[in-house]
Amino acid sequence: MTLPEPTEIRLKRAERVLDISFADGSHFILPAEYLRVESPSAEVQGHSPEQRQLVAGKSGVGITALEPNGHYAIRITFDDGHSTGIFSWDYLHRLGREQEFRWAAYLKAIEAAGLSR
Repeated sequence: MTLPEPTEIRLKRAERVLDISFADGSHFILPAEYLRVESPSAEVQGHSPEQRQLVAGKSGVGITALEPNGHYAIRITFDDGHSTGIFSWDYLHRLGREQEFRWAAYLKAIEAAGLSR
């Protein structure tokens, strides 16, 4: 199976989204808040599913920088100072494909925990 490769990545700061197109023809608009709460960093994901952190209060978060990480990923720096997640092309593609499901699960978890976005 061929790993997805981006053909275009555009940071739209004013809209607080990452606009990304892949060689397979898929195109995703990923909000900064979604990327922040789904960061692949150990700080968010933990070292096992049981350690995963529910990140709240990020509705207004933006992206300040994108930095290439080899030929397989980017590091995203958010305006809340978070910058430890390395977003591989595969992970970004998965976030795009699973956006509706993941976002609904996040909203449900936030509500169940009595937290706000």
